[in-house]
Amino acid sequence: MSSRKAGRGRSEAAPRVWIVSGPSGSGKTTLCEALLRERFWRRRLLKSVSYTTRPLRRGERAGRDYVRVTPQRFRALKARGGLLESERIFGSYYGTPAQVLDDARRAGKDVLLCIDVKGAQTVRRRLKRRTASIFVVPPTAEALTQRLKKRSTEDKKAIVTRLKRVKIELSYARFYDHILVNGDFREALRHLKSILRSERGEETHVRSFGKTDR
Repeated sequence: MSSRKAGRGRSEAAPRVWIVSGPSGSGKTTLCEALLRERFWRRRLLKSVSYTTRPLRRGERAGRDYVRVTPQRFRALKARGGLLESERIFGSYYGTPAQVLDDARRAGKDVLLCIDVKGAQTVRRRLKRRTASIFVVPPTAEALTQRLKKRSTEDKKAIVTRLKRVKIELSYARFYDHILVNGDFREALRHLKSILRSERGEETHVRSFGKTDR
């Protein structure tokens, strides 16, 4: 088979979807951003940018972190099947564009999806074996609290609300293929890359930080 035909076959293949979840302050978004700063992973992964109805936070950029839409447009997107999953969190709506699957297929890449636990369940249910899931957790509850306070993007009341949600989010960890403890960031990033390589068949062994029993 010629390289031209081989390339076309790869681009027509259904993309693998890598789901990364974890409670607020776990560092899941920062890990994904660091991963995609590396050329090796940019060539293999297409980051999905979620729609949201909430205002962008300080430091977030439209089109890179989220695409902000009105509640009316969000409902219209959902009604016509334009969302792979959608959830309401703290009064705002979030959703994954279904178009990302076609975009990734044409680019010959897999999808990197950083979403909440309920959205992740929906994606896993719809795409089944095409997904691999990673749940990011902080080393301790104290570390999580400190991270949320350092973000300084929300008031104390909002932080307390998020901490209450943590217990709910942590209860979903058992449904994930991998649990990743984010204590030391460099080590966590190295572990994340090792998990991805293993699932892609590029490594034959995953240490104890990786696969969960199902």
